[in-house]
Amino acid sequence: DRRRDSPAAGSPIQPIIKDVGEVYSRLLDHRPVIQGEIRYFVKEFEEKRGLRELRVLENLKNTIFETNERVLPKCEQAMQDNLSETFKRLQAANTMIHRLQEREYEARKLQADKVMAREEKCIAHWEEFMKEQQNKRAEVDEEHRKAMERLKEQYSEMEKELTKYASF
Repeated sequence: DRRRDSPAAGSPIQPIIKDVGEVYSRLLDHRPVIQGEIRYFVKEFEEKRGLRELRVLENLKNTIFETNERVLPKCEQAMQDNLSETFKRLQAANTMIHRLQEREYEARKLQADKVMAREEKCIAHWEEFMKEQQNKRAEVDEEHRKAMERLKEQYSEMEKELTKYASF
């Protein structure tokens, strides 16, 4: 304080220095504001909140302990029971599907065998038909050949008879 007061104790600069000091402390010196905020935070945390966080953490710890000790084993047991039953059902469904697939395979095989038998029957029938047609064609050809020979003979006889009459 002596240094401030002594050099400019009676000078007209003193109010300017005082004003500059106030402007500096208001604009640039944040220590009082920060200290006030810190005091308010500590007061808020210690006085108003009290042991609320500790109680919340204790309740959370108790809930987790109860969950681990009671609820989780019950859930595991229920899951095991349901999983084993579900596994049994899946095995039964798998067996039923396997049987259905076997039946379907047998039905398809039977159908394929029937189709093959019909095909073989049709082929045999076709071959028999073709042999029959060959025989009929041979008969028709033979009949045609005989008819042609008869006609040749008939025409040759007619020619001979014409030659007899042609001499007149």
